[in-house]
Amino acid sequence: MSKIIGLTGGIGSGKSTIAKFFSELGTPVYIADSEAKKIMDYPETIREVQAIFDENIIDKNQKLDRKKIASIVFNSPKKLKELNAVIHPKVNEDFKNWLEQHTAYTYIIKEVAIIFETQSEKQFDKIILVTAPEKLRIERVMKRDNVSEKEVLERMKNQLSDTEKIAKSDFVITNIDLKSSKKEVKKLHKLLISSQ
Repeated sequence: MSKIIGLTGGIGSGKSTIAKFFSELGTPVYIADSEAKKIMDYPETIREVQAIFDENIIDKNQKLDRKKIASIVFNSPKKLKELNAVIHPKVNEDFKNWLEQHTAYTYIIKEVAIIFETQSEKQFDKIILVTAPEKLRIERVMKRDNVSEKEVLERMKNQLSDTEKIAKSDFVITNIDLKSSKKEVKKLHKLLISSQ
């Protein structure tokens, strides 16, 4: 059975870049956020999510209006919790099926933005945290999502601080410079492969 390694980090820390480096080394990587987006397009998910909200959150293409949902849930912990209660079990089920197809590997990576925030650390054999200085993270997200600094800081409020996460993680990759991050990933890859 493959070891399940959680890969997490705050918004803008560069989790996806680190996940890509692991993938390039031949490690299967499951990106929970991408899969959740696909699951949110399923008709039954659309129905279940709409049932949580009083306002219409379905766009003209009969898909969920993610921007509208985000603006609601980022200001309402209660709605965020209800949304997660619909999406998370579906993602977990999808991950289980995916895992069954990747049992031949020593370890696999599951990239999840909010492992500690959802108290799901017990699902992993080890956890890798990706960090970066806050200023750099804000710049990355502003550039990537075309949003203001204020909006990025709002999103950051919903996540634990790096200090809290570091205390709970097994490994930490500081992702400032791609070259040294790649080196860190290679080192960690060797370690995870050898620690049977």
